[in-house]
Amino acid sequence: METRNQSQVTEFILLGFSEHPELQTLLFVIFLTMYIITLLGNITIVLLIRTDSRLHTPMYFLLSCLSSVDICFTSITVPKLLANLISKNNIISFSGCFTQLYFFLSAGNMESFLLGIMAVDRYLAICKPLHYAVLMRRNVRIALVLTSWLIVSFHSLAHTVMAASLSYCSSNEIHHFFCDLPPLLKLSCSDTSANELLLFVETTVILMTPLLCILISYICIIVTILGINSEEGRRKAFSTCASHLTVVILQYGPVLFTYIRPSSAYSLDRDIAISVLYSVVASMLNPFIYTIRNSEVKGALRKVICHKLSQ
Repeated sequence: METRNQSQVTEFILLGFSEHPELQTLLFVIFLTMYIITLLGNITIVLLIRTDSRLHTPMYFLLSCLSSVDICFTSITVPKLLANLISKNNIISFSGCFTQLYFFLSAGNMESFLLGIMAVDRYLAICKPLHYAVLMRRNVRIALVLTSWLIVSFHSLAHTVMAASLSYCSSNEIHHFFCDLPPLLKLSCSDTSANELLLFVETTVILMTPLLCILISYICIIVTILGINSEEGRRKAFSTCASHLTVVILQYGPVLFTYIRPSSAYSLDRDIAISVLYSVVASMLNPFIYTIRNSEVKGALRKVICHKLSQ
């Protein structure tokens, strides 16, 4: 452990899974496999939606955005983790650490906003079908995505600048496999009360605003579905929402637990496991969750496979 003052800190040590050296090789294989599956699954979704004209709809546009963010989300942390596991060199520069923090917060919060927009999209498609095409026209959905990016970018920049301004004088060892905000705040020897207040208040707003949109949208959707006389109509309406609800639960549960709590409640092994769940596992599963129950995506995939086999 190195003792330094803020002016001397030029790098951090990501301890990550170093407390389990006997598992380093196994962990490398597991994370490499998950990363490859994540890339292949999400890239496939993006390419299918881009190339198949039947999927050029608002719902699939937003799904392609979510898959693109998932690719970025895992690529921010997993390659560095793989390098650390294989080389045993867990050092990350001061600037590299806070750059990683900024992009990680941006991508993670963007996922929440996209899930909120997707919920509103499902509400409009089911509850306001006659106005859906106008309300979710191309320029509107692009504006929603770009506005979300601007919001999460400023949010992430505020947290990153404030965290980078703290003093790190007792240790430069981060008990995590990437530069996340809670372990950085715990590491600092400065007064982090302002950071924690901002983290709790602003992150609550950033996370809860999309979640509130999701809850309100699905209350309206459920009421509308219950009013459909046809059982087949109710089943079809609900099936378009089931995948989205699964992703929301998988994404929001761990994130809310991680960020809306004081840094004193931080626990190394527990928080690393939770971070793996929402930053790696969720991004890997999302393409499969959205394709298992989606006949249109499966049809587009079969079409591509048959075309390749016939060549």
